[in-house]
Amino acid sequence: MNVAVVIAGGSGHRMGQDIPKQFINVYDKPVLIYTLEGFQKHPQIDAIELVCIDGWHDVAWAYAKQFGINKLKWIISGGNTGQESIRNGIFNLEDKCSEDDIIIIHDGIRPLVDETVLSDVIVKCEKYGNAVTSMPYNEQIFVADDDISTVKYIPRETLRRVSTPQAYKFGKIDWAYHEAFENEIGIYGSSYANTMMVELGERLYFAAGSDKNIKLTTKDDLEMFKAYLKADKDNWLK
Repeated sequence: MNVAVVIAGGSGHRMGQDIPKQFINVYDKPVLIYTLEGFQKHPQIDAIELVCIDGWHDVAWAYAKQFGINKLKWIISGGNTGQESIRNGIFNLEDKCSEDDIIIIHDGIRPLVDETVLSDVIVKCEKYGNAVTSMPYNEQIFVADDDISTVKYIPRETLRRVSTPQAYKFGKIDWAYHEAFENEIGIYGSSYANTMMVELGERLYFAAGSDKNIKLTTKDDLEMFKAYLKADKDNWLK
């Protein structure tokens, strides 16, 4: 079984809106539904679990019914951090998943889930036990020597930009979140499932990525998302 765990537990203060950014409507559809549709339409996804901000569960269920997201099986509450939210999602699956089931973790505010990227994440996870969406880094990266200068750079050929979706065998990711929270490893700051796994000594495997896989954090990101949607619509009209 392949289960998508969609993380939508944030409040989205940086967007400056009155509602969580995952519930902002874009062309008469919530951002979160665009995200869920990517998993709903993919033939290899068997079930969806949504980790959602408290007070919005009923709204999420209502939207799922309205837009035909019938693969959505569970909605649970998020935590105070992204890592706590992922942990809650993983732990909720302990009596529902087997060791070799594939868990695909994805940000609810990354609404442009590419079908080929999702397929490659699943294939790589089946082969290696995990897979992380990645892209080459095309800018030069310099290390600050002080506040105003540098004497060192990191060759960009050695770098990858990693985001979600990420896939892990359930037995391994369940073990990892127990280990991490019991021993306080890789669970603070901007850490995520992938960085936590590395801190626990695990090797990660790269899967395909897409430049369209943007994370909606600011109003500018939202405008970019709208532009992508309009471009897709225009291409379809041609």
